[in-house]
Amino acid sequence: MKTYTHIFISCLAILTLNACKNDQITPNRGKVKFETISVSGKIAGRIDKIYVKEGDRVNKGDTLALVNIPEVNAKLMQAEGAITAAQGQLNLAYNGATTEQLNQIEGQLNSGKAQMEFAQESYNRLQNMYQDSLVSQQQFDEVKMKLQMAKAQVAALEAKRDEIRKGARSEQLEQAQGQLDRALGAKEEVLSASEEQYVIAPADMSIETISLEEGELLTPGYALFNGYKTDGMYFRFTIPESRIYDYKVGKELTLVNPYTKDETPAKIVAIKQLAQYADITSTSPLYELSESIYELKVVPTSDTGDQQFYVNATILIKQ
Repeated sequence: MKTYTHIFISCLAILTLNACKNDQITPNRGKVKFETISVSGKIAGRIDKIYVKEGDRVNKGDTLALVNIPEVNAKLMQAEGAITAAQGQLNLAYNGATTEQLNQIEGQLNSGKAQMEFAQESYNRLQNMYQDSLVSQQQFDEVKMKLQMAKAQVAALEAKRDEIRKGARSEQLEQAQGQLDRALGAKEEVLSASEEQYVIAPADMSIETISLEEGELLTPGYALFNGYKTDGMYFRFTIPESRIYDYKVGKELTLVNPYTKDETPAKIVAIKQLAQYADITSTSPLYELSESIYELKVVPTSDTGDQQFYVNATILIKQ
């Protein structure tokens, strides 16, 4: 009876050892990763509508949300008014004065000449009387001053008339053109801001998290959507320095999903040292504490559309 008992215990021990051997953790385990992507707003506004939900897959250019920015319409009206005013100034500078303006300045000039002639006649009379000592020095000086003022006024009106006839100077044209360009630039800025009302997907991606809800305020730079690029899958493997020399950039590998047994051809695109223990993501990496740790970044080399991959799922390197 004891003999049978010993045989039974021996068989059980052998089966247990074989089971442990089959469940042995391979040192070549890694994790499935996807390139992360976040979508934020450029201008502050209140979220009016969200068109997607967590878990959705979207394509590049899809509208994810609508942000209400009421200041845009007011600024657009201001920009349109500034363009109209600047364009009018430029047209006036190019076309010169109108016929009515020329007639007005000619009338002012004729009136100034009449005043100058009257002042000249008064000056001539008082000059003769002053020579005969019939008027005082002060009276004569007052008439002389009025004549000089009349001549200065006529000269100013003639200069203004000549300037209007010649048209605007080049400096005035440049100034008017500059004001118009500035107004047009302000309009373009407003139009660009109006496009920011629509939050657009920058790439094909899956929506993992939505940070705000409809009605909440979105501030500039705040990530409204976070997700993964659907074409940005790669694999991370943690390798100790004792085995890192078995790998090099460009080396082709075969990866195996331990659950579905699907195989994926891939190659190493980068090798870097992990300076911090927290960076290690492989499942139970086997290494000595004194060893340096390196990360392999591996990307698939064929279409994986018929396979199912999940973030941080385990992946193996086939020996």
